[in-house]
Amino acid sequence: MNSENVTFDSDGCTLAGTYAQAAQPVAAALLIPGSGRTDRDSDVKLPLGMKLRGAITRAVADALGTVNVSSLRYDKRGVGASGGDYYPVGMATRLIDAQAALSWLAERNAGLPLLVVGHSEGTYYAAQLAGEHRGVAGIVLISGSVRPGGDVLAWQTQQLADKLPAATKVILKLLRTDVVRAQRKNQAKIMASTTDVIRVQGTKVNARWIRDFITYDPAPALRAVTVPVLAITGGHDMQVPPDDVEAAGRLVQEPFEGHVVGDLSHMLRPDPDFVGPRGYRKAGKQPVSPEVLGLITDWAARQFGQQQLTRQANERES
Repeated sequence: MNSENVTFDSDGCTLAGTYAQAAQPVAAALLIPGSGRTDRDSDVKLPLGMKLRGAITRAVADALGTVNVSSLRYDKRGVGASGGDYYPVGMATRLIDAQAALSWLAERNAGLPLLVVGHSEGTYYAAQLAGEHRGVAGIVLISGSVRPGGDVLAWQTQQLADKLPAATKVILKLLRTDVVRAQRKNQAKIMASTTDVIRVQGTKVNARWIRDFITYDPAPALRAVTVPVLAITGGHDMQVPPDDVEAAGRLVQEPFEGHVVGDLSHMLRPDPDFVGPRGYRKAGKQPVSPEVLGLITDWAARQFGQQQLTRQANERES
């Protein structure tokens, strides 16, 4: 694999990414990271110079290279080397950026089938791109949900509240703090806002994106998908319901393959004790699950290896 730093334009904003070119590519994949200030590798810069190492899109890119699939992954607006401001961006602009990235990838790989791989929030755009871009030949949905965003937030808040350490629960009880009620109060404040950015309990938040997410229903886009789909979620994911893998299979029209993998978290690392986000920094020191990467590469090899054989046969006949 030969990797290079690239830039492309998205509605007047310059976005930066990494393009990994396979020696004899059978397809090209766009990799879209999850929510938050995630960069092209699914890493997040934290205060005081710390970093949450997700490395999910980077690991997927490396794995796809082993089955001759080139890839493009990019920094979000206002993140990493990309231009623009992160905070005012809503989901519509995130989709525009994904469209621009896919157009760049399609032009660079004319004649090859395109694959879109999304993690978490990225699964929403993967499904939408599959419905609107004629070159997309398959999508991979990693740690994605089929429920409206407001339902997802309610589900994950309850999961986190139920699995707090006993000592933390005691402290919250003494402070008369109800985690679920507090989340609903903050959400109501954001939904009542009209500006792109507000402060909630002193913290700057991208209110436009949160309002978009809470009201977004991914089901219609999934129903419109007419290409093969692979869906994977960790069995101990506390941010999206693992049961949504099966639900996704009922929504899409084309060949579907779904997997709920062991005790993996939303970060695709083992989480046997349901620690969830509290353990992400420690979990990031481990590699992304080889089982998940194997499922993706096996599926891609089956999908695009066969397509390459068909193209070669057609070329010989012509």
